[in-house]
Amino acid sequence: MHADQLRVSPETVRELVEEQFPRWRGRPVQEVASAGTVNAIFRIGDDLAARFPLQPGDVEATRRWLTAEAEAAAELAGRTRFPTPEPVALGEPGRGYPLPWSVQTWLPGVVATDEDPGESVPFAHDLAAFIGDVRAIGTRGRTFRGSGRGGDLTAHDEWMETCFRHSESLLDVPLLRRTWSALRALPRGDAPDLMNHGDLIPGNILVAGGRLAGVLDAGGFGPADPALDLVGAWHLLEAGPREVLRADLGCGDLEWRRGQAWAFQQAMGTVWYYRESNPTMSGMGRRTLARILADTRSMTTLPRTAG
Repeated sequence: MHADQLRVSPETVRELVEEQFPRWRGRPVQEVASAGTVNAIFRIGDDLAARFPLQPGDVEATRRWLTAEAEAAAELAGRTRFPTPEPVALGEPGRGYPLPWSVQTWLPGVVATDEDPGESVPFAHDLAAFIGDVRAIGTRGRTFRGSGRGGDLTAHDEWMETCFRHSESLLDVPLLRRTWSALRALPRGDAPDLMNHGDLIPGNILVAGGRLAGVLDAGGFGPADPALDLVGAWHLLEAGPREVLRADLGCGDLEWRRGQAWAFQQAMGTVWYYRESNPTMSGMGRRTLARILADTRSMTTLPRTAG
């Protein structure tokens, strides 16, 4: 998926586990097929998952990143009515792999890329409950300090221009430019930062029987625009269940449209970047954009104030 992507084999993972965590020696190691773009995932026995960053980087910077992810995941664990992974250990570079890596608990369930919950009203209620639980966790005075999604929409103009340029032969770029022009202008209002999961895409959602069974990749948990987790409404739900989620959360027009804007920003990057290397992610982006464009209110009644 990335030009400089690191390769990790089950044999390498088995050796690293046995060398660094002898208490798990002898456990079966199985690579997990995933549409994820950041880590290669390996199951260790029945209850653990090892995550290996796919892109090369500085060892200390990677260690700080993984430590911050583990702290975020630990803060979220047990704070909602749905399971999220809990950090277990941090591995070190070793033979066959040059970076730190992490181990967390394994959660059962089927990812939403394989079992689409988009038409499920019970799932919509569940997702709203998860978002509400996360929002209720205190920020402890923290505010958004990142450079990714969750801060100022206009800060992403340069990236969006890159996406539009690479999407000329794939999408209706003039229409998408007009849509972004309207979405990026949505004011934040005076809503304070709230806690967000930060990446509610199908690959991070576990489903069982049309219900939410768990939420993966908790490392991005943190304070941000309250609308950020509303990306899940557009990445995961069709129109009817989407309105159920909105009603459960009591979203006003401005908050709802800013959630749409964050979903638009994320989707634009996935279509062209992963077109050949990760068709699942590229397809997710196309579907999200189609849902946004089909919602005619996004083009005709975008709110301009918090009132």
